[in-house]
Amino acid sequence: MNEPTLQAIGDYNGLKGEKKRVVRAVIIAGLIIGSLYVIVANSYVGQPHDTLPAKDAAPVLPFNR
Repeated sequence: MNEPTLQAIGDYNGLKGEKKRVVRAVIIAGLIIGSLYVIVANSYVGQPHDTLPAKDAAPVLPFNR
């Protein structure tokens, strides 16, 4: 069995059978896990519900120039 070397690591077309399926499965699993992470992270972003309102807070802080 010829394993890909670092010099020929870009030779994806040379993979056959089970190895090609494993590469595809790893890529698809990474995309699915990444998508789920983005969905969950974006669903919890926002203003927390347990904050106290501050009446005398500065609405916009000026930048020092």
